[in-house]
Amino acid sequence: MIDVDVVVVGAGVTGLTAAVRLQQAGREVVVLEARDRVGGRLLTETVDGVRLEIGGQWVSPDQTALLAMAGELGLTTYPRYRDGDSVYIGRDGIRRTFRGDAFPVPEATAAEIKRVAEELDRLASRMDPLVPWEHPDAAHLDQMSFAAWLAAQTDDPEARDNIALYVGPAMLTKPPHTFSALSAVLMAASAGGFHHLLDADFILDRRIAGGLQEVPLRLAARLGDAVHLATPVGHVAWTPSGATVGDYRARHVVLAVPPTLVNRIQFTPALPPVQAQMRQHQSFGLVIKLHITYETPFWRSSGLSGTAFSPYALVHEAYDNTNEDLPADPRGILVGFVSDTKADALLELDAPTRREKVLESLAAYYGPQARHPVAYYESPWQADEWTAGAFGTSFDIGSLTRYGRHLRTPVGPLTFASSDVAGQGFQHVDGAIRMGEAVAGALLRN
Repeated sequence: MIDVDVVVVGAGVTGLTAAVRLQQAGREVVVLEARDRVGGRLLTETVDGVRLEIGGQWVSPDQTALLAMAGELGLTTYPRYRDGDSVYIGRDGIRRTFRGDAFPVPEATAAEIKRVAEELDRLASRMDPLVPWEHPDAAHLDQMSFAAWLAAQTDDPEARDNIALYVGPAMLTKPPHTFSALSAVLMAASAGGFHHLLDADFILDRRIAGGLQEVPLRLAARLGDAVHLATPVGHVAWTPSGATVGDYRARHVVLAVPPTLVNRIQFTPALPPVQAQMRQHQSFGLVIKLHITYETPFWRSSGLSGTAFSPYALVHEAYDNTNEDLPADPRGILVGFVSDTKADALLELDAPTRREKVLESLAAYYGPQARHPVAYYESPWQADEWTAGAFGTSFDIGSLTRYGRHLRTPVGPLTFASSDVAGQGFQHVDGAIRMGEAVAGALLRN
């Protein structure tokens, strides 16, 4: 048996951040990771000769923890391409282009989108995202679905569909009838307001040169042989004074994994009932991230920014995702997303048919050239053993107020942390860093 101060389970950004800070403070740390790589839900790979960011990738100006970490690690950022017109397909099926933040929808619909968005901003302004269950209207908002809340706000279906898009398919990757209005407000509050979710130029502002997985890769390099890959944790035995994990005995264990993976571990003794119950009410959404590569970014010469979206299209949003090495590599990349029930339907099809359907949807945005890529790739997260969904987990209706206060509560020597339980930066790398820093700080104070 090897004695250490802290065992960290999970080599995603949360676990690695915590481990680095603890090691810097002189603690003996070991990191155990089930996958054969570090990074968790961050993955940058070269596929068909093209570097793709298969997991998370964007950095917004308010993600100050991520920006600070990038600077500490010697990483640089570059802006997402956004020059030219954006594309929107409305409820009438008509393709329209526009610039700025004014959707090309009927005037009455635009007014309703603005009014409902302002109400979400008002609700978000009253929430501390670290403790959303303390919102003045928490009980009421958590007992109704976001779809029901939207129906009570406006009779305009296109306004409802657009507001729902930016929280449901685009962020929580679930249909709006499956999560509460309180969860929607939390998503907005964690991003600094709903207006940020509406603004692609803000929330999808920049990327990390070389890919966002460079963050966990460089953190892991600092830890050296303290990181053990292909080492899944199936059992944790604990007492009030410490725990045993595999070959290691430690004063503290940091479980830096998504909530859905905590219940896959056998604990001796068992976790308190509220801990086990809570995680039965948290689940991943479902989204297929698409990477479509072309000989050139042809949409640019057509005056398009690459930004396209529609609540009514199979690919509900798409962006220019061309890497920073243009023009050395002249190829252009579009990234697109198919989410929740549309992803369910797409996954029932065979691979060639899926590809055909996706390219048909992109052609409706960008024209017939979109049907002829040089490479096509679908993210594998829904089939990943250690994730089985994307982008992150969220509570079902009524459960955020019922269980939320237990999210970050330690159990004896066991501490739980991930981007899924963050406040600011919820479900983002920024939140993962914040949780890692918070856990390390708490353990160093003990």
